Amino acid sequence: MLSDWLLFGHILAAMVWLGGVVVLGALCVRALRDPDPEAAGRFTGTLRAIGPVVMAPAPVLLIAFGVWLVAESPAWDFGQGWIELAFGLFAAAFLVGAAHQSRTAIAAERASAQGERDEAVRQLRRWVWGMAVILALLVVTAWDMVFKPGL
Repeated sequence: MLSDWLLFGHILAAMVWLGGVVVLGALCVRALRDPDPEAAGRFTGTLRAIGPVVMAPAPVLLIAFGVWLVAESPAWDFGQGWIELAFGLFAAAFLVGAAHQSRTAIAAERASAQGERDEAVRQLRRWVWGMAVILALLVVTAWDMVFKPGL
């Protein structure tokens, strides 16, 4: 019974993270295509509001529930290939988010605040590519979780 709740929490956190990546990426593309010069600035404001509330807790909860789920299950252990792959993919996605995404978002916000629209757009283009990388990593992770290669 506990494992069902842990799995539920793990899946829910993954849904929030993946959904957040898709929605924010789509909103960024929309802002980049908007002819309004203030669109990039409005989007960076959205990032500052949504990032800490949605995008930061989701991966933390995902890993916490996942580790607890593996520790709770006699069928799984941390040496299984599919779990090691999941940790590697998670680490890569988390690092892209923490190192690249946060820096480019801050740079875009600063440029927008200083009225440097071209620089803000350039940084947001870099940011949206980072989101595409995270999305690809999360999709591969979902594949890994479903098919459990090597099990």
